[in-house]
Amino acid sequence: MSKLFYNDDSNVSKTLFGSWSFNKTNYLLLFSGILLIIFGYFIMAYGEVNSFQSLTLAPIILFIGYIILIPSALIYKERIIKKD
Repeated sequence: MSKLFYNDDSNVSKTLFGSWSFNKTNYLLLFSGILLIIFGYFIMAYGEVNSFQSLTLAPIILFIGYIILIPSALIYKERIIKKD
């Protein structure tokens, strides 16, 4: 059973988590996306039912948070410039 979750012979876990390193930019994108999502729900909750604020502005802000910032925080990887 323990070999199902941990295999000492394979090098898969080292390469998987070796490439999955977050840096300052990733965390900045992630937390800005989370704050934008919270702000979008706050705008939606405190706007009137059929207002521009609730029907247009808040969904655009939520879209930017969920579809643009959070995935870009997961995908972004800094380029490493090698000097010869």
